Amino acid sequence: MRSDNIKKGVEKSPHRALLKATGLTDSEIAKPLIAVVNSWNEIVPGHVHLKTIGEKVKEGVRSAGGTPIEFNTIGICDGIAMGHIGMKMSLPSRDLIADSVELMVQAHQFDGMVLISSCDKIVPGHLIAAARLNIPSIVVTGGPMMPGFFKGNPVDVISVFEAVGAYQNNLISLDELKELEDSACPGPGSCAGCFTANTMACLTETLGLSLPGCGTAHAIQAKKLRIAYESGVRAVNLVRENLKPSDILTREAFENAIRVDMAIGGSTNTTIHLPAIAEELNIKIEIDEFDYFGRTTPHLVNLRPGGPYTMWDMEKAGGVPALLKQLKSLLNLNTIGVTGKKLKDIIDDFKIIDENIIRPLRNPYHREGGIAVLKGSLAPQGAVVKQTAVSSESMVHIGPAKVFNSEEEATEAICGGEIKPKDVVVIRYEGVIGGPGMREMLSPTANLMGRGMDKEVSLITDGRFSGGTRGLCIGHVSPEAALGGPISLVENGDLIKIDIPNRRLDLLVEEGELMNRKSKWVKPKIQVKGYLKKYAEQYYEKLLKN
Repeated sequence: MRSDNIKKGVEKSPHRALLKATGLTDSEIAKPLIAVVNSWNEIVPGHVHLKTIGEKVKEGVRSAGGTPIEFNTIGICDGIAMGHIGMKMSLPSRDLIADSVELMVQAHQFDGMVLISSCDKIVPGHLIAAARLNIPSIVVTGGPMMPGFFKGNPVDVISVFEAVGAYQNNLISLDELKELEDSACPGPGSCAGCFTANTMACLTETLGLSLPGCGTAHAIQAKKLRIAYESGVRAVNLVRENLKPSDILTREAFENAIRVDMAIGGSTNTTIHLPAIAEELNIKIEIDEFDYFGRTTPHLVNLRPGGPYTMWDMEKAGGVPALLKQLKSLLNLNTIGVTGKKLKDIIDDFKIIDENIIRPLRNPYHREGGIAVLKGSLAPQGAVVKQTAVSSESMVHIGPAKVFNSEEEATEAICGGEIKPKDVVVIRYEGVIGGPGMREMLSPTANLMGRGMDKEVSLITDGRFSGGTRGLCIGHVSPEAALGGPISLVENGDLIKIDIPNRRLDLLVEEGELMNRKSKWVKPKIQVKGYLKKYAEQYYEKLLKN
């Protein structure tokens, strides 16, 4: 066993003495040591219940003949961090989480891992660590939050973000906003729609790193506790079988995950998370692959924010297993997961409970999948849009630019009523380096939606969007402004053309004029310190190497 490096032989007597100081006995030390990597904390709704899940995991590990040893990672709530400097910390936290897991596991030579995570950057952070360490690992995602209800309709935190704009535009009263605030998030779990956290949970199950049914099993369900226990049992057997992430996370598995992402209309943030996980295994996923699978995978589950259904509806309809059965003819069926079985051998046991929610290929909500990649003179290296959350009449849009050099400037203009129909709101210097940290722009987009401008106004940024963003919102514009990309040259009044069907994003300005602007452009000085400074510098060095 790998843990023999810290426990076997006379020379490891000091190591065993230290392990015994924690209360472990000789018999416990002799067993496989399983790291229970938990992101439990008391501020993130998606994490507050993970201590209980961790206890069930440890019960499972012990019952299978292993010794569980738990430690924690940090976890940031994107919703609480949204709209202020805190959002600069979100994406960088993903890499810090992965690094911290690596350090703990390598230092203490665990034999295997159970990773317990929820929310936007924590799940991918854990997956990056699993791929990098490549020791037997299984993931238990914490589960979605139940939807709240307001005036008889299901709601979630995105409803509240959008209601702020509605209140500022005198469309609802302050009392109604307060009532919605009190009812939108009824308890623990990751926010109730198909936002980044729940998208990544579904993709983790698809990749094969969590047990079937885990992705949509809700935080409050006893089913989640049973899955946690079974995952603990399975972790010990993974060690005995020496089944590693590299055996599971193949290129074919990532292709399956991208197809599921398209079929559920998942978060655009997967375009940065999946490649980062794959990179740890020397698998390269290009941005254009998302567009290819988007064009060839229909949209089968119409979840919020683009559709009416919540994750609870998907769970009741059969969850990820049911969706995999509907997608069977498009999938790589020889992939294996933590069960040790091939997908083709277990998919026939999956049940489709409600085809009105998880539709068959012959009857999709949209012919194409959730994500489209746009290129053109404004985004030579690409930009990303969740096309299934865009109204059909907004798929092509031409309008004048309203340019802002930060999210705060744009939000102030939106709240001040400065944005008019047809405007194209451009928010720049919010990329990985320019931010730094590549903030999500949920506050300005939700404010526009709440004002009823989702079909009239578009928003373009070199930052990111929350998985809860809907409407004509295009993010990840590359190269970013801080690197001198074309988005840095846009001026107020410039016409911008968005053409999603033809995958184009163009700045309608003569090339000579752009060259003149480029000659006058001065790279901004970014005043930043601490972890963000390290993060921006590391990312820039990586760009230079590539």
